[in-house]
Amino acid sequence: MLLAALVLTTAVPALGLPALAQTSKTQKSVRPQASKQANVDRNGVLILVRGSLLALDHANKTGNYTVLRDLGAPGFQANNAAKLAEIFAGHRKDGIDLGGVAVLEPQLTLLPQIEPNGMLHMAGFFPSVPMQVNFELLFAPVDRQWKVFGMSVALGKAGPEAPATDPEPPKAVLTRPPDPPTATVTPKKADEKSGK
Repeated sequence: MLLAALVLTTAVPALGLPALAQTSKTQKSVRPQASKQANVDRNGVLILVRGSLLALDHANKTGNYTVLRDLGAPGFQANNAAKLAEIFAGHRKDGIDLGGVAVLEPQLTLLPQIEPNGMLHMAGFFPSVPMQVNFELLFAPVDRQWKVFGMSVALGKAGPEAPATDPEPPKAVLTRPPDPPTATVTPKKADEKSGK
């Protein structure tokens, strides 16, 4: 289950998809710029990730999404508190507790990078057992601060699982197996030569 607290129309440009520019005569596609590594240290990453996910956890536990909304960038605030409650209803229904992110160390699968549109983008997981918390976060610069523009949070398996055991194969009917072949030659006994 993947949840995103973005207005879908703002999600496409936010994720760095190619934009179209219109000229006076024709419409040409503009080549997307590459993302670049963000200058955010480990502590900054921890503050942004933990702060965002704990704000979501508090909103889920109280059912009040006003503070989560107010902490976000203007694009995130396009979702009113009722819309955010609807987006994260599955978290509340399933009783998901994200409190563990306060003490666990996040493992980043996408290091912090600045997208061509100027937004900070990162993704990763918290390796908790039996389920891990997977996240993807997008922050917009607002008044010299990074504010949540979009978030995706889901639970996943904590690691690889052993394959399911196959049911026991059907048991064969037991019969006396034949004697194994031998490499020795046994001469016939005297009685066998004469037929007696």
